[in-house]
Formats: sequence, C-alpha cells, structure tokens
Amino acid sequence: MLEAAPHRFPLRVYFEDTDAGGVVYHAAYLRFAERARTEWLRALGVPHSQLIACEGVIFVVKRLSIEYLRPARLDESLVVETRLAGMGGASVRLVQEVRRDGERVALLEVRLACVRLATGRPEAMPESLRGLLRAQS
Repeated sequence: MLEAAPHRFPLRVYFEDTDAGGVVYHAAYLRFAERARTEWLRALGVPHSQLIACEGVIFVVKRLSIEYLRPARLDESLVVETRLAGMGGASVRLVQEVRRDGERVALLEVRLACVRLATGRPEAMPESLRGLLRAQS
C-alpha cells in the first residue's frame, strides 16, 4: 500500500515570527503547525466549525515534541507537511515537517485527543471522521 501524500501548507515568515536577529522564534513553529493542522482538517472536509456544530467535539493537543534542525529566517517561504502517523479510538498521531526548498527545518510529532466540548472529556472519534482519516493511511 502506498503512503498517502502529505498535506502541504505554504507560508511566509513575517517579522512578527522572528526574534531580534530575524530568525524564526521557537514558539512560532507551534503557530505554523497549528495552522497547517487546521487546513489539513479543512482539506479532509471537516473544518473545526463543523466538528463543533455537528459532532460537539474538538481536537486538543495532548502531546507535542519538536526538533529544531535548521534556522528559518525573515521573508523565507516555508511549507508545513502534515502526515497521519497513527490513530486510536480517541486520538490521532501526526508528523509535521517544516521545510524550506525541500530541506527539513523542524520536525514535530503531535498527538491530538478528541474531546467532547461540553464536558472536556476524551471521547471516541465519530465514525464519519474515522473513515476520512482511514482514507489518509
């Protein structure tokens, strides 16, 4: 079986993303990855607003690790590639790579938990969502 192509989210580094030296500040990578995950879900046909309105659930970050490999700088074009790495009953594992011209700049491993918005408690993902995610593997 072939691995599904990653979702690609292009972005540009703005002044607000950098430190005084023009290097991307470490926390900016978290914003880049969050935006990419949001657009990954939207590309699957499940924007956050639909998850909330129709299913009453949201994804929250349960665990995240990040490895900084090379500095990114002001005005550079980056791409965040998001891949499904695994799925549990109420969780999803993603690998996100921040790339510049094909070169890996940062690597993030993220575990998301599906949570019932009304209670804040973990809950099994709706079957419709599980089907969309299965199609990604």
